[in-house]
Amino acid sequence: MLHTLIVGMGRAGHRLHLPSLAKVRAAAPALLAPAPIVAFDPFRPPAGADHVVTVGALEEAARCHPPARTVVHLCTPPHVRAAMLDRLAGLGYRKVIVEKPLAVDLVGLAAIARIRRRHDLDITVATHWLDSALTRRLRAAVTGGRFGNLHRVRVVQNKPRFALGAGARTHPTAFDVEVPHALAVALHLAGDARITEAALDDLVIGDRRVPRLGRARLRLAHRSGVRTEIDSDLTSPVRERRITLEFDGGVLVGHYPCSDADHTAQLRTGRPGGDTSWTAFDDDAFPAFLRNAYERYATSAPHGTLPLQVDAVRLLTEAKRRCTAVPEVRGVG
Repeated sequence: MLHTLIVGMGRAGHRLHLPSLAKVRAAAPALLAPAPIVAFDPFRPPAGADHVVTVGALEEAARCHPPARTVVHLCTPPHVRAAMLDRLAGLGYRKVIVEKPLAVDLVGLAAIARIRRRHDLDITVATHWLDSALTRRLRAAVTGGRFGNLHRVRVVQNKPRFALGAGARTHPTAFDVEVPHALAVALHLAGDARITEAALDDLVIGDRRVPRLGRARLRLAHRSGVRTEIDSDLTSPVRERRITLEFDGGVLVGHYPCSDADHTAQLRTGRPGGDTSWTAFDDDAFPAFLRNAYERYATSAPHGTLPLQVDAVRLLTEAKRRCTAVPEVRGVG
């Protein structure tokens, strides 16, 4: 059985990882140790929660459960990620689930790569769309050949995130918020790619403008010949996570769940001549991702998606480089 240490109890750690772990425990009780989860936050006192013990230092956490049998959920902001990984590795932790994105630039990616090699870390990135039931169905459509060749992937991520610009800034650009999920899926479905276009818009709140945190647009040319378009609008008044796959012989339109309130996905299939079908199904992707990660850690199975995550960081770094730099914060008008 594996123990759990959550480092960083902000929105991701407290509202996503923690309740999802409870679902994993209920579904696979032999996978997680019955001992309480340990939580440490270097920036704020962790919020209280059932079955959680909070500690004031990582050294104290290491005394609670054996690091070699503990999975760390690293949910701190990306700019402190390498330093936290180094500290964790020095205490004997080797199994680490890292919140996306893995890094926000090539310097951060290189630092994480050095730490990973030096300490033989087994890192899993939390881009859970790859474990989504919808993604599995889309992947089966691509590999099965039922609709012919895939030509185009289009992803729309409309999700208002004005709070990102209201407090301390933990995401440098809109490319670092929702886009890593969509990019990972695009690479998973269509293979290696290069960027052809990239653009960023500002986030405007009243008379305040937060550069590069409003809307991100990305176009990719895959080596397979597929073209991908990703549009992520963090200023949208509505929520939507839609993916469209265009094949020789059909179009698939999928809708990922948009909130914790409903874990239902939808998939509509259209064929030439007007024949269509529609289905809705349960798609609670994050607990599925965590269960797969813990099962892999329990059996020491080889990692399958880290190279894809590294490619995603490189592509997003190139996308940011292409976008014109602007001052950090300025007034509107």
